Amino acid sequence: MSAEASVGSHAADSAQFDVSQPACHSTDEHRSRGLLGSKYVKLNVGGSLHYTTVQTLSKEESLLRSICNGGTEVNIDSEGWVILDRCGRHFGLVLNFLRDGSVPLPEDHKELDEILKEAQYYRVQGLVQHCVSAMQKQKDVFESVCRIPMITSAKEEQRMIATCRKPVVKLQNNRGNNKYSYTSNSDDNLLKNIELFDKLVLRFNGRVLFVKDVLGDEICCWSFYGEGRKIAEVCCTSIVYATEKKQTKVEFPEARIFEETLNILIYENGGLHLLDSRGSGSSLGAGQSEEEGAVGGERRVRRIHVRRHIMHDERGPGQQTVYKD
Repeated sequence: MSAEASVGSHAADSAQFDVSQPACHSTDEHRSRGLLGSKYVKLNVGGSLHYTTVQTLSKEESLLRSICNGGTEVNIDSEGWVILDRCGRHFGLVLNFLRDGSVPLPEDHKELDEILKEAQYYRVQGLVQHCVSAMQKQKDVFESVCRIPMITSAKEEQRMIATCRKPVVKLQNNRGNNKYSYTSNSDDNLLKNIELFDKLVLRFNGRVLFVKDVLGDEICCWSFYGEGRKIAEVCCTSIVYATEKKQTKVEFPEARIFEETLNILIYENGGLHLLDSRGSGSSLGAGQSEEEGAVGGERRVRRIHVRRHIMHDERGPGQQTVYKD
């Protein structure tokens, strides 16, 4: 074989070898040398440019670490930018999490879900767990928001109370049913009762079902239910018979209302006997009376009322007041 033929055969073998290799082989070698041999990395994420270090990208076992050590193929342009085909809106947050180990997350549920998707794509498990925890906290907050049912009849109210597994606190607020004028401080006390109801809703929501603005004969009356039956009642109104006119007096027995609310919470632990055996030593406010009526022949309802009718003697000021129940 001549020298020319030997050289031609060698050239042909070399050409065949080059054709048999994958087209990305030379690119892979260039990429590996570029990421592993340099301290800094230039990332183009969907048009969003980021400049960081190999150390930052390698903090967690993730797709980004795999890119740095050459385990994942990536495209590098002529200027040395690593091209990642993802939206770059939240990539800065991913980098900050790798740098600091923690990052503040947005409260918007949609944005939080987008960040979770990016964290899952880049396999940054620390950020994934951070997002999941934040979403669970939001879920807990949303579940504790007070949901107000619309009750249109007395039967619907009774059915809701009877089927509810939680203790029930009901405020009957029926200002439109009043046929007498109010005393000077009745409006303030009525508002205080409503405000107290709202405060109890915020404090005990999730543990007690609250029902408000139920139509009835009473203007302002609190009722407390457990396991579908009424346990206690606090009536806040009385009729004052003055010399020339009749007035409705609204009381605000805040301490007693709060006490009955705490008592009804005992039902969560099945403490029926604690309430049924409750003594009559509880303090009553001025002008209040406590009545107990048998219910079903076994259990009784504590009814706390202000004096229902008050008549002032017309013989003149300073005379003794006569109460008629």
